[in-house]
Amino acid sequence: MTEPASPALPPAEPHPQLDQLIAVLAHLRAPGGCAWDAEQTHESLTQYLVEEAHELIDAIEHGTPDDVLEELGDVLYQVLFHADIAAARGADGFTIEDVAARSIAKMVGRHPHVFGDVVADTADEVAANWDTWKRQEKPARTSVLDGVPRGLPALQRAEKLLGRADDVGFAPVLPAVDAPADERVLGAELLALVAAARARGLQPERALRLALSELEADIRHAEQRDGSARGGADLLD
Repeated sequence: MTEPASPALPPAEPHPQLDQLIAVLAHLRAPGGCAWDAEQTHESLTQYLVEEAHELIDAIEHGTPDDVLEELGDVLYQVLFHADIAAARGADGFTIEDVAARSIAKMVGRHPHVFGDVVADTADEVAANWDTWKRQEKPARTSVLDGVPRGLPALQRAEKLLGRADDVGFAPVLPAVDAPADERVLGAELLALVAAARARGLQPERALRLALSELEADIRHAEQRDGSARGGADLLD
């Protein structure tokens, strides 16, 4: 059987500074380099990855282009650091080249309208097909909740879970509230709600996480119910 032709990719340009950064990191972690760098693990670096990501967001929202440049470098360094840790495991690990190859395959696969023969000329058409492309990429996922990180801040996770609820046609029963006019009003109302909770000795983050646990259980129940109604069909088909 003839294998399908690989999509034509754009030509790649050399990146000597990126290669130099990889070499600097490898030197720091090699014998005779930096003892602190050498002893780091995926787990020990997690807090720094989170911090660097938040610093980048802060630079984007409030800083200068130079601030964004610096913080992007810090996030990039974290990616390279984790890849170097994995590479040290030998056959059980992976390299930064493997990371790049996986990302290339993912982006090409998620853009068949660019690298294939699928037609999607507008952003709305791309969005309409996006979930289908992702399902083809990850066929082992059995729930719309798969892939929603548990480590997300509660408010961000709430937005994700509500979107996934929409995907399966589940409408959670929530207290009635007036829709805010804009993000400034929304921010003020959220802040006021946090202040009121604090005055009562309540923890807003934990409270929202508890509510999200209940929402997640309700979504899974809806998936099981609708799946059995269709003869056990996979909801992600």
